Amino acid sequence: MITIQQLIEKYRLLPHPEGGYYSRTYASEELIAARALPQRFKDDRFISTAIYFLLDGKHFSAFHRIKSDELWHFYTGVGLHIYVIHPDGRGEVLKLGNDLSNGFSFQHVVRAGCWFASKPIAENAFSFVGCTVAPGFDFADFELAEKNELLKEFPLHAEWIEMFCRPAL
Repeated sequence: MITIQQLIEKYRLLPHPEGGYYSRTYASEELIAARALPQRFKDDRFISTAIYFLLDGKHFSAFHRIKSDELWHFYTGVGLHIYVIHPDGRGEVLKLGNDLSNGFSFQHVVRAGCWFASKPIAENAFSFVGCTVAPGFDFADFELAEKNELLKEFPLHAEWIEMFCRPAL
């Protein structure tokens, strides 16, 4: 049986600002020039990047958004719920995992500009997943949600926002 500590050590996972642990596993050798990207990108970006992401069932990944599409892949552990608030206010829960008979899927996409958070479906377990981002991820494109601002913009999702936002520092 794989443990959280084994995964952290084997893949040299580091704490992620949104919660959980991560390690970049891939960054393309080629870049896309900023002038060829949509205006929301200020600098050049890798064509694509990928990470491993580990989340303990007692914790969550806080609401955040990025400027690129993010493709999530399930590897092992328990299923993961990804809570998505679309720019138009629509909310959905993506079910990432291997329990196909209960609506889970091995891959899901979170589109650029959506707010999203995640949590394993069981507290006494973990979810080990991967994320591929194109254009490639850069922390300059990462925005951690501020709870009060998100509540003002999306009051219909107050329950999720209360559960998956970190206190202001």
